[in-house]
Amino acid sequence: MSTAATTRTAPLLRALTIAAALLFAVAALLLLGAAAGHANTLDPAPPVAPEDPTAPAEPNDGGLSIDINGQDGGPSTAVTTLIGITLLSVAPSLLLMLSSFTKIFVVLAMTRNALSLPSIPPNQVLAGLALFLSLFIMAPVISEINSIAVQPYLNGEINFDSALDTGSGPLQQFMLAHTREEDIALMTRAAGQENPENPESVPLTTLIPAFMISELRAAFIIGFVIFIPFLVIDLVVAAALMSMGMMMLPPVMISLPFKILLFVLVDGWGLIITSLINSYQGGT
Repeated sequence: MSTAATTRTAPLLRALTIAAALLFAVAALLLLGAAAGHANTLDPAPPVAPEDPTAPAEPNDGGLSIDINGQDGGPSTAVTTLIGITLLSVAPSLLLMLSSFTKIFVVLAMTRNALSLPSIPPNQVLAGLALFLSLFIMAPVISEINSIAVQPYLNGEINFDSALDTGSGPLQQFMLAHTREEDIALMTRAAGQENPENPESVPLTTLIPAFMISELRAAFIIGFVIFIPFLVIDLVVAAALMSMGMMMLPPVMISLPFKILLFVLVDGWGLIITSLINSYQGGT
């Protein structure tokens, strides 16, 4: 029985021996590979010396230099946008001081008061009418400024200072043509300046207020002429009411329809607007 058991266990022992031999062989290969890998390691690169610090740049003179021109020689888009925003912000003041807007608006407002209609037409309507009449009257001046100053500046042919000096010429001529010499002399004396050699040498700081004074004077003269026929109607109506003993009835209530009728029959708005436009035709 012992011989049979030995016969059965002999193959098992041989299998275990072969497996152990294989394990030892694999372990030996792994150890050899690790040793070879450890032997082939690269040496680290030597350290590099640090670079010397660069010397600081020399400080400039403290001035600020800004290039406002684009690549094609004209003004850059940012500068053009800035100029446009600035003009829009001061446009109401320029419209009042340098154009015919003030005179036209005052005449239209005085016409409304002469008709005894303090709120009809409203101020928005009068301002809009005065604005478009001013653009109509100033169209030749604006066109000339655009052709000799604005377009050359946008095309890069002249700089901003030259465009400003060139563009102020037509506007100065327009104001000189509608400004009295007495008003120019008044502002010159008020500023303590010497009398200019010719009208073209009058500075804008003196010409602009003189122009506005002349425009207001002309507007009041036109307004006085407009008031006369309506004043006559008021006097006639007041005298008629007094003669009939109707002193408690306001004369304006009776005279207002006659004023409106007279104004419509003579085409009052057409006459006033035609007179305003013609007042600027002689000096332009």
